[in-house]
Amino acid sequence: MDLSAFFKDEFAEHHDVARRAEAALAHDFAGLVHACTKAIRGGGKLMFFGNGGSAADAQHLATELTIRYKRNRAAIAALALSTDTSALTAAGNDLGFEQIFARQIEALGKSGDVALGISTSGKSPNVIAAFKRARSMGLVTAGLGGKGGGDMGPLVDHLLAVPSTTVARIQEMHILLGQMLCGALEVELGLASE
Repeated sequence: MDLSAFFKDEFAEHHDVARRAEAALAHDFAGLVHACTKAIRGGGKLMFFGNGGSAADAQHLATELTIRYKRNRAAIAALALSTDTSALTAAGNDLGFEQIFARQIEALGKSGDVALGISTSGKSPNVIAAFKRARSMGLVTAGLGGKGGGDMGPLVDHLLAVPSTTVARIQEMHILLGQMLCGALEVELGLASE
C-alpha cells in the first residue's frame, strides 16, 4: 500500500465533500439553527439520537450544548437518547429495537422540542420510528443524513443531507455541521460572551 497516496486521496475526498456540503447546505443549516433557537427560547430542548457512530455524535453534540462548546455560558437543554443503557435495553427487549428512540421521545418530548436524528443512510428503522412519533406529538423534526436523505426526507422539517455516499465522509460532515450548530446556538442565544 502506498500510504502517502492513500493519505492524499482521503484528504482530497474529504475536501471535495466539504466543498459540496458548503455549497448545498447553507440555507438548510440556517433553518435548523433558527428552529433550535426558537425551541430553546421557548423552554424546549434538543433530543439527539442515532446508531453506532451517529449515537456517539448525538452524545458528543448534546454534551457540547449542556456543558460548553467554546465558552463558559448558561447551559443549553439537550440530551442524547443513546446514552441510557437501561432504557435502551428495556425498550429493545420489551418493545423491539425499532422503538428504542420513539419510546424515549414519547416519555420525554413535548411540543416545541426538536428531535434531531442522525443517520448516514437515512433508513435506520429506529430513527424513522422516532421521527414518526415526534411528528405525532408536535415536535420539530430534523435530520443529518447522506446523499438524498434516505427515508428521512418526508419525516423531517429540516434536513441536512450531506452530498456523498461514503459513510466516513458523511460522518465527518455530520460532526462538522453539529459543532457549527453548537457554535451558532451560543451566538444566537446570546451566550457566546465569557
